[in-house]
Amino acid sequence: MRCSRLAAAAALLAVVLAAACTPPAAEPAGTGTPATPGLVATPAGSPEDVLTGLDVPWSVAFFGDTPLISTRERAEVLEPSADGGTRVVGTVPDVAPSGEGGLLGLAVADRNLYTYATTADGNRVDRFPLEGDPGALRLGPREPVLDGIPAASNHDGGRIAVGPDGMLYVGTGDAGQRDAAQDPGSLAGKILRVTPDGDVPADNPFPGSPVWSLGHRNVQGLAWSDDGTLYATEFGQDTWDELNVITPGANYGWPVVEGVAGREGYVDPVQQWAPDAASPSGMAFLDGTLYVANLKGSVLRAVPTAEPGTAVDLFAGTYGRLRDAVAAPDGSLWLVTGNTDGRGTPRTGDDRILRVPLP
Repeated sequence: MRCSRLAAAAALLAVVLAAACTPPAAEPAGTGTPATPGLVATPAGSPEDVLTGLDVPWSVAFFGDTPLISTRERAEVLEPSADGGTRVVGTVPDVAPSGEGGLLGLAVADRNLYTYATTADGNRVDRFPLEGDPGALRLGPREPVLDGIPAASNHDGGRIAVGPDGMLYVGTGDAGQRDAAQDPGSLAGKILRVTPDGDVPADNPFPGSPVWSLGHRNVQGLAWSDDGTLYATEFGQDTWDELNVITPGANYGWPVVEGVAGREGYVDPVQQWAPDAASPSGMAFLDGTLYVANLKGSVLRAVPTAEPGTAVDLFAGTYGRLRDAVAAPDGSLWLVTGNTDGRGTPRTGDDRILRVPLP
């Protein structure tokens, strides 16, 4: 999808949004209230290193059993090598890392790798055929999927994921332009939904637009529970970070409201946290539990979907900043640390990927 195709839909979307019914408010949010014992699948053993010595890793996506890792500043896609290190699968072209921008999210569908990257012209989503076999994978020619996403040195969003419906979901940030999150003609501050080719699905809430939900400040995590419910994590400003249940066409309030407000026309989060205790980034769903990686809070937060206003804190302070949490094919949980991103304090072996065994 190109910018010109998006512009044609902007005016229609503005009209539809203005006439849309007010979405129902979510249940009141908690602030980390302890979960009912037994609802959270807690680790069955100690985490173990999978890879160490990584330079600003951001995302992990699995191609079969093979993990692919994005490096924000080098714009490299890595896979494990036979010697216990990593090898470069390919370098995403034209990436312009700055601040929080660079090569960010990854997603895999069939034999294609999808990437979210910051360029001089904005954030974009590309598709690369995966050629060769694990251990000798390489990126095929770049195929543009979605561009025109505003970029800045911060608030770039960057999480992408393939949903249970086979569509590609893209979490964006407001790129420092607060009002863009409420602007129906902007792709900033949104969750977007497109086909694997970048087209707008016919059942999107706003005809001709990739916008799935709006009013977001900086979406960092996307995950679906077994019943198909989409959850998203979001960086707040100075008051509340959020965990939201995403409803098509709903408005999550930024910058008009932050956190639980009970204000008509905006959906409240199901859980909120003070930024010092959170900065929620990547998120994974396993066995009835959402596992939220937190940067500033340096904690893995386990949220049972049966009680989404509650949580259990795991590994608080043990591994420093946590950038991503990923469900692995073997049923374990993988964690990506974020201590070499310029905001953390690197430890020996950082950055690292950890495998957490679950029951």
